[in-house]
Amino acid sequence: MSPLAPDARPAHLRLALGVLLVVAVSACGKKEDATPASGAETAAATQPAQPPAQAVSAEVAALSADDLRKKATEAYQESKLYAPAGDNAMEYYLALRDKLPGDPGVSSALTDLLPMTVIATEQSRDRGDFDEAQRLYGLIEKADKDHPSLARLKASIASAQDAEIKRVEQQKLSAEEEAAKKLQLEKERAAQQQLQQQQAAEQLAAQQKAEQEAAARREAEQQAAAKREADQKAAQQRAAEQAPRPVEKATVSASDLRPISTPAPRYPVEALRAGQSGEVQVEFTVAADGSVTSARVVRADPPRVFDREAVNAVKRWRFEPTGAPVTTRRTIGFNPGG
Repeated sequence: MSPLAPDARPAHLRLALGVLLVVAVSACGKKEDATPASGAETAAATQPAQPPAQAVSAEVAALSADDLRKKATEAYQESKLYAPAGDNAMEYYLALRDKLPGDPGVSSALTDLLPMTVIATEQSRDRGDFDEAQRLYGLIEKADKDHPSLARLKASIASAQDAEIKRVEQQKLSAEEEAAKKLQLEKERAAQQQLQQQQAAEQLAAQQKAEQEAAARREAEQQAAAKREADQKAAQQRAAEQAPRPVEKATVSASDLRPISTPAPRYPVEALRAGQSGEVQVEFTVAADGSVTSARVVRADPPRVFDREAVNAVKRWRFEPTGAPVTTRRTIGFNPGG
């Protein structure tokens, strides 16, 4: 299994989300009181609010769709879900959605990443790290301009900035203390984000392992079922060989075939999602007892899309006993709207 591929990611990410939410809430509950700000912070805080930077950097936006998908996968593997800026899964998926607006895997991944980004935004705001809060807010806004948290986050960030301005204006601390405060903010941010993303990645890895084990069990069960079916067919064949042979017709042709059961083929999931239609001509042999003993594709349009399901369906067909093998051809159509 390719680790954290976009088409598989949403199911894994939702499982990790619960862990990350618990960690985030716990981190919020343990947040220490902020240290006083310095004069440098006063100057920065009293500056007019600058518009947030572009959510997706120009470097990221310039990457191809294939490179973005690869970078997104690597970011997941490295636990970089929404940070650091310019190298995280959130930005890569946003850029990929701009190039592939209809990709369901990308949309699902962004949906699952949004709750984590909202929490990180709130934590940055509570730390007084407004630059990071604005950057994360921009990611949320680009991912979903109608997200229910946007108005609340925008108002709370502005309110926190105003409170910070008043606080630093009152305290007027030294530039050295401000530098120490900024350094502490950066350390807290890096440590918190690293811990949260690492825990989420570990949960995803554990889920992948569980899925692989489940897949191995399913495969073993399928092999056991196939063996039982083969044994049953062999027993039926032996019984048929030992039974008195019916009087054979002089000749048996396809027109003599009388169907008992002809279940429809399963529609391939990828073709159904794409609304793809087509048809497959299958040549098969009906044994004397009415079972289909062999089947092969003669013609397929488009090739290799519906072949397997068409052959699998024909092998399950049953006809009235003919007394002799008959080989014939049938064309099976696939229509998503049929």
